[in-house]
Amino acid sequence: MDCCDNKVYIVYLGLNQYPDSPNLTSKSHLQLLSSVFESEEDAKRSMIYSYKHSFSGFSAKINASQASSLAKMAGVISVFKGQTLKLHTTRSWNFLGLTLYGIDEDHHQLTPSQLAYGNDIIVGVLDTGVWPESESFQDNEQCLGPIPSSWKGRCVQGENFDPKKACNRKLIGARYYLKGFEETFGPLNTSSGNQEYRSPCDFLGHGTHTASTAVGSVVRNASFLGLGRGTARGGAPRARLAVYKVCWGRGLEGKCSEADILAAFDEALHDGVHVISASFGEPPPLRPFFASSADIGSFHGMQRGVSVVFSAGNDDSSQPSVVQNVAPWSICVAASSIDRTFPTQIIVNGDFSIMGESFISREIRARLADAPTYFLNGVCEMEMWNGKLATGKVVICFSTRGTVKGEAAAALGKANASALIFAQPITLQIPELLDFIPIVLVDITQGTQLQYYLAQFPKLPIVQLKPTKTSIGKSPPPVVAYFSSRGPSSISPDILKAGPDITAPGTSILAAWPTSTPPSLYPVDGRSVNWNFQSGTSMSCPHVAGVVALIKSAHPSWSPAAIRSALMTTALTRDTTHDSILAGGSMKVSDPFDVGSGHINPIKAMDPGLVYDLKPNDYILFLCNIGYTQEKLQKIVLPLPGTKTISCPQTNTDINYPSITVSNLQSSVKTIKRTVKNVGGKRSVVYFCSSIVEPDGVEVVVWPRVLFFSFYKEELSFYVTLKPVKASQGRYDFGEIVWSDGFHHHVRTPLIVFLNDTFITMDHHHHTSF
Repeated sequence: MDCCDNKVYIVYLGLNQYPDSPNLTSKSHLQLLSSVFESEEDAKRSMIYSYKHSFSGFSAKINASQASSLAKMAGVISVFKGQTLKLHTTRSWNFLGLTLYGIDEDHHQLTPSQLAYGNDIIVGVLDTGVWPESESFQDNEQCLGPIPSSWKGRCVQGENFDPKKACNRKLIGARYYLKGFEETFGPLNTSSGNQEYRSPCDFLGHGTHTASTAVGSVVRNASFLGLGRGTARGGAPRARLAVYKVCWGRGLEGKCSEADILAAFDEALHDGVHVISASFGEPPPLRPFFASSADIGSFHGMQRGVSVVFSAGNDDSSQPSVVQNVAPWSICVAASSIDRTFPTQIIVNGDFSIMGESFISREIRARLADAPTYFLNGVCEMEMWNGKLATGKVVICFSTRGTVKGEAAAALGKANASALIFAQPITLQIPELLDFIPIVLVDITQGTQLQYYLAQFPKLPIVQLKPTKTSIGKSPPPVVAYFSSRGPSSISPDILKAGPDITAPGTSILAAWPTSTPPSLYPVDGRSVNWNFQSGTSMSCPHVAGVVALIKSAHPSWSPAAIRSALMTTALTRDTTHDSILAGGSMKVSDPFDVGSGHINPIKAMDPGLVYDLKPNDYILFLCNIGYTQEKLQKIVLPLPGTKTISCPQTNTDINYPSITVSNLQSSVKTIKRTVKNVGGKRSVVYFCSSIVEPDGVEVVVWPRVLFFSFYKEELSFYVTLKPVKASQGRYDFGEIVWSDGFHHHVRTPLIVFLNDTFITMDHHHHTSF
């Protein structure tokens, strides 16, 4: 077969059979690969990476026939073609209650959680690298102690990256992985306009932004050209940072090779990170768990006690079943808003005013014009432009005419307009830094009023776009971002996760940025900034990673499952006005497919009272149920003390997840077991089932209703019985169970039930429904 048919494949072999001898592991990989080549030399040339530290496998450039042969060989768990994943691209911590200045009930100064914890925690960020010159990654004012003795990683030399200058007690590790990218796309383009660095140094800015959001140092007076001014810091500003550059700029878009991602996981886990933040993924159809680099890497992270946090994905459609990164051993994060907006006043003819949102630093004064003057049918797209210049004009465009915001900005930039006023539904009002030209967002009603007012003038009136201001607390957050990918999980709706696990701030987040990279990325943008606004589940993911670092520092013995449980059972389901959280992209109330368990509540998560822990045996049961044999499981799962055999039940519902999902409740009654562990300050404490919200059409019974914990009984089980009481087909309904100690702890468990019964006898009504 022609070499041009060769593609990058990943061969996954499970646990490392030679954990103390990486060289021996690599030799075994070469021996296996050589079996599908004529010579060992050919196999060596084909090999890209040998994954030899934290798990076993390799990536190589081979053809489909060779891949098929390898997949049939003894000891091989999976062989899959490496895909290219995409990125999911200050004030937020105050909004979450993590203030830098704490006061107790007697008005005494307290050390806030952000400064009290994290010094011993290392957070690994798999992304586009880091801009080490940023103040976010300096250790000057943090009074950080020595680098943790457990750390095995290092900072590697590269283009524009000198470890002696770049790394310190804050930034303690920096590596880069490029082989998979270059095998797929060819040599790295470092030309003008795509100034990538062959090193851990960040060009795209995405990695710098996410890293500073997770663990950035405290930096005062941070802002984007005066907007959003305040004290910037990460969720765990005293935690250490290790950067693994796996995503590279190609046409100003981040591309992440799975071969590179798996190499980064392999070394990050071996280096000794405690938390991993990864803001990338791929859209459905999702692949099987062990045919995905992210799922393989995070599974072995879980086995080593490392919490892996992923972004849920950015899908602008607000449609169901598009959520990404749904493996039950990781944390999946949706995006929502905070209490900060950027009002921008629009004044026409000096006597008509409306308020939009934007990032405008200087007043713009021009003539107001309507889109049909420059675009066929008013559709503001490049191919619809009539060639007429819009010099000195601010043009109104409507999304309802088929226009996309970015395309409208590019088209009007080409037409030399001064600015764009873009009218779109009120649920999509998130300003962006596209910066072909300045953009002010208004809703459809405002845009219509503006257009009506414009029609009154025989000549184009003067319009003033005033400099944007920063407003805090004027709109009730959080609202789920319209772009945040929704559940249910498409890979298997009955595997616990309804969709994302939790939501966190992900719109208009201010964080560190490379000074050599324009804030809009476009070469025509000549601005240089230290801080930049970004939106996406890429931004919400490191928020959760930062909080996980704090929890891990406060509770070092907690498993990744216990930490995830603490986040989920304490999450908020109400906005700042105590109303239900809304789902962006619509006007409806959110549900677990939008927000998971709810909005992250860091202070409560530090002391959740009870947690749902998951032991390795729980994952064995899960993997059995999705088709993995005992032979393969022994190669994937670390050995359990005292366990000789693996038995496989017929259902997943007893896996001890912090939410309860039943994807096909028919006429029969279903009983589900859950076990909670007391991690509160009191060893002897009583919890009672204080609230049951039944999904519509489902009767819910919890037994027992009271749990008595003691010094000898820190774990107790309860049972939830679900009985359908109405005829329904193809419908999800939602409820919850809350356990309370009557004081500070309220442990909430979401119920997600897909009712699929068209024949129910209603005994108490003597009525049959069809």
